[in-house]
Amino acid sequence: MNKPVQPMSSLSLKLPKPDRSIETYRLAASRTFPVKLEGPLNRIAFSAVHTVADPLAENDPWLSAAVDWDKTIAFREHVWDLGLGVAEAMDTAQRGMGLDWPTSLELMTRSVGAAKRRNALVFSGAGTDHLAVEDAKTIDDVIRAYEEQISAVEKVGGRIILMASRALAKLGRSADDYAKVYDRVLSQVRDPVIIHWLGDMFDPALSGYWGTKDLDKAMDIAVAIINGNVAKVDGVKVSLLDKQREIDMRRRLDKRIRMYTGDDFNYAELIAGDEQGFSHALLGIFDAIAPAASYALSRLAAGDVAGFHDVLGPTVPLSRHIFKAPTRFYKTGVVFMAYLNGHQDHFTMVGGQESTRSTLHLAELFRLADKAGLLANPELATQRMKTVLATHGIEP
Repeated sequence: MNKPVQPMSSLSLKLPKPDRSIETYRLAASRTFPVKLEGPLNRIAFSAVHTVADPLAENDPWLSAAVDWDKTIAFREHVWDLGLGVAEAMDTAQRGMGLDWPTSLELMTRSVGAAKRRNALVFSGAGTDHLAVEDAKTIDDVIRAYEEQISAVEKVGGRIILMASRALAKLGRSADDYAKVYDRVLSQVRDPVIIHWLGDMFDPALSGYWGTKDLDKAMDIAVAIINGNVAKVDGVKVSLLDKQREIDMRRRLDKRIRMYTGDDFNYAELIAGDEQGFSHALLGIFDAIAPAASYALSRLAAGDVAGFHDVLGPTVPLSRHIFKAPTRFYKTGVVFMAYLNGHQDHFTMVGGQESTRSTLHLAELFRLADKAGLLANPELATQRMKTVLATHGIEP
């Protein structure tokens, strides 16, 4: 249970404001969430989790990934303790944006092994990112690339999240092209997969996915392909940041197929659902808010809808800030939250992506995380925020 609300914190620090002034920000009352799952859940919830970079590796961060494997797996254990599943080696982990295919496969191998030791839930991303877009000449090239990654993930005992393909976005011109790829690939998978429809706000190279830039037509094509392969599809993750499109698609899917919300702007209401159904969750923001998400979901399962919204509702402004345009830079905010909350000892990212958000962005993230009660140790978080600000010229 949440601890009683404490009096206003005595902690404060100097934070920059958009008008270039510096304010003395005083932290809000603390709120503590359980570090392990409290009670069963009635939603399946995955956290798309980040990888922890090795800050002491001798490498060129823009060119190669160096991973701290111990801290990376420890973070997954933190998520599993909270009753959440892990969605492995997806864009939150900087897949295709710093994390290459060989390192992704090693990550999935380690994660699947750790999950088996705990009897925990993990699905892993299979895509075509080892096939350079410029080298993809035919639809059959895309199919072979998917087959190679699926085979590798299944070989290490993994379940599949079928990721969107940049190569297919380049070559696919019609519904028939997409049907050919998905029908062929899905016919071969060992277990039902989660299909990921990732919008171009997350990856501009996926513009026009499903063969058209008209989202209504794209929805028609996707639904037809997915419902046509119902025996091979566990569910669909939609990442379009458009709640009505998700609801519309959810209602059109075969009833045996789950909808996993990927909407980091509207997840609370989509998970709660309506009289016609609800969404499960597969969210990058659950990396940053895992304890609150776990507790909120346990309240929902217990029939305490008000308690669910009381916990999860205040996290939405933070999520909308972290995922603001350019949305593809959201990983910086996720990793910064992990640093503030003590899951890693540094603010260094795969690909050097710690530089993609401004000092003002990080300062506002701190304010919103504090207001939502998401700073697990306010003293530690404050000290770490001061350290980062000092490197940006703002002295404590």
